[in-house]
Amino acid sequence: MALEEVHSPVSGTVWKLEKTVGDRVSPSDDILIIESMKMEIGVQSPKDGKIVEIKAAEGEAVDEGDLLAIVET
Repeated sequence: MALEEVHSPVSGTVWKLEKTVGDRVSPSDDILIIESMKMEIGVQSPKDGKIVEIKAAEGEAVDEGDLLAIVET
């Protein structure tokens, strides 16, 4: 098993967490949604797996490249 890091593609605010630790995910699943410049941007899992850690909270400001979650594949 490998760990895949999920990083923020943009600077913005975490608008909503779509998944929680322990949830199974696939590449089409949004883990969370970031609001940036009045747009909602879904941050998806890179691979099939299980979320082992979420590093961001709703309402938290994030910068491009920040670590948001870790997925065990």
